[in-house]
Amino acid sequence: MSVRVRFAPSPTGEIHIGSVRTILYNFLFAKQNGGTLVLRIEDTDQERYEPRALPSIYDGLRWLGISWDEGPREGGPHGPYVQSERLPLYRAAQQQRKEITRYDRLCRAIDPKEATERASRESHVIRLKVPDQGTIALDDLVHGRVEWPLASIEDQVLMKSDGFPTYQLAVIVDDHLMGITHVLRGEEWLPSTPKHLLVYRAFGWEVPPHGHFPSVLGPDGKKLSKRHGSTRLGEFREQGFLPEALVNYLALVGWAPGTEDEVFSMDDLVERWRTDQVQKAGGKWDYERLRWFNGVWIRKLSLDALLARLLPFLPAEWDQALVRSVLPLIQERLHTLADAKPQIAFLFEDV
Repeated sequence: MSVRVRFAPSPTGEIHIGSVRTILYNFLFAKQNGGTLVLRIEDTDQERYEPRALPSIYDGLRWLGISWDEGPREGGPHGPYVQSERLPLYRAAQQQRKEITRYDRLCRAIDPKEATERASRESHVIRLKVPDQGTIALDDLVHGRVEWPLASIEDQVLMKSDGFPTYQLAVIVDDHLMGITHVLRGEEWLPSTPKHLLVYRAFGWEVPPHGHFPSVLGPDGKKLSKRHGSTRLGEFREQGFLPEALVNYLALVGWAPGTEDEVFSMDDLVERWRTDQVQKAGGKWDYERLRWFNGVWIRKLSLDALLARLLPFLPAEWDQALVRSVLPLIQERLHTLADAKPQIAFLFEDV
């Protein structure tokens, strides 16, 4: 079986560093297995859709060295790769079940024929009819056996009254029709997993292996957010972090190689990273640790390469030959590319 994994960001803003870590893990898994990585845009939340988000996602991930094989721009055999362009597929999928259910405890018992007739003239949603008793389980690649009592699961909305599918339906239909063989995502989706398993069951589809990666946490142990400082990928780029350092550090936030090694290139990670070494507990984000890694990768650069990386952070009128001549004196002291300007400004400006 050829491995196919996907990452499916919602274009509601610039990509979060926690999402980048999940995408990185999917990329490594695909590369290790000679598989295919799919980019799918999940834009069914039209109210929060931000048109500028998609270019930033492309640009940021390309900057990190993360590439994919199929997507909205690249095309592929399972398109379209934007959910809002796949609406007929979700409606057809509902029709294949030959039943229409309505709100859990109010319209659950309505005769399907009556429901169909009313749906033609009344605003309505379509919900999943969840069994009242029993349990549903998953053997997760990271967390092991996880079980949920069915009585705790609500009859989720699958199709909204505006004709758009909810995430809970679209993600399953898309994963199945796109031939996704492994679902690797953040653990924030673990509570939704029993709902997804029930949708797989309702369609009679095989459930692919799932792995839920631990969250990236702030120093206080809570999920990383704006209150902890920078969280957007673009912010780290603007602050002068190297993509090599960010990839290196991100991989270690939730994964342990089992050795004392800690400096890894992307090629090293493709060779060394394993799903069974991903930790169950969330990994804490340490900004100073990232700065240390960045310094390590800055010192790996040749002087010419360092100069090229520094130019966007220096005034255009500064003489490049003079800048290069002093790089051996400051390279050891740099933690970010932005650190260079204040250290050599006296050569170009009156003090």
